Amino acid sequence: QVQLVESGGGSVQARGSLRLSCVASGDTRYTKYMGWFRQAPGKEREGVAIISIRTGNPFYADSVKGRFTISEDKAKNTVYLQMNSLQPEDTAMYYCAAGDGFTGIWSPRMYNAWGQGTQVTVSS
Repeated sequence: QVQLVESGGGSVQARGSLRLSCVASGDTRYTKYMGWFRQAPGKEREGVAIISIRTGNPFYADSVKGRFTISEDKAKNTVYLQMNSLQPEDTAMYYCAAGDGFTGIWSPRMYNAWGQGTQVTVSS
């Protein structure tokens, strides 16, 4: 139903910044939460930042609090992830996701639409 396309990844040095964008299309009327997940080689997919479409409230993983900011431009159907003070540990494939549920927002299984991913590489 919903299609997502991410962009903005790349290679940066530690302490640098990147801004990821996720453009949603299709039938977005029932989307409740959108979020960013990441997955490094050999590791499981983990939630990074999530935003409630209903309230606009953001939620962050402990590892990125104070460094990352998630936001939404409703007119453009776009969600952003501003990443500052990047660390090598942030290196991963980053995925945008959208879900129509209300609970379990930190579980990838709640999300029914996914982008193809954008690679973020942080060097020391």
